[in-house]
Amino acid sequence: METKNIMIVGVGGQGSLLASKLLGHLLLSQGYDVKVSEVHGMSQRGGSVVTYVRFGDKVYSPIIDEGEADAIVSFELLEAARWLSCLKDGGQIVTNTQRIDPMPVITGAAQYPEDLVTKMKDMGAKVDAIDCLKLAEEAGSVKAVNIVLLGRLSHYFEFPDEAWMASLEAIVPEKLLEINRKAFELGKNA
Repeated sequence: METKNIMIVGVGGQGSLLASKLLGHLLLSQGYDVKVSEVHGMSQRGGSVVTYVRFGDKVYSPIIDEGEADAIVSFELLEAARWLSCLKDGGQIVTNTQRIDPMPVITGAAQYPEDLVTKMKDMGAKVDAIDCLKLAEEAGSVKAVNIVLLGRLSHYFEFPDEAWMASLEAIVPEKLLEINRKAFELGKNA
């Protein structure tokens, strides 16, 4: 199997590292060689956080270069747009519609770009944009945005639901399992 590349992008504190861990577990359980690289960025200060997940028969490097990502999973709209150059032709973006103002917007030095979904589509990207925060709240916790996104991502990869659930059970603490199961289903069926 040709190596597949997934980028998980967001802002520090949104749960992207848990999402990459869960995705890595799922892919390993399906028999793939998997490499995960956590590029933290300024995660402690609300800065950009990027994680690379690569899988296939044999993966030699965890890094995804420009134009190589089969999918970008984004916790925030501007982060999806920021990493668009890494998406390959025909690649898929799965993004939360939530906006988190970066420091230049907070200080008034810049404005948050408008119509980012339309702009990304105009640049040729396939964009699946949903309000993951609303769905996470419906599941029972605003912290479940990451699992809502993985539920949505499950549409684009042919892994059985049982495998996703087994990975969820292996990674998520038991006391939070029911909320996360619901979050996954809400994302999947959005």
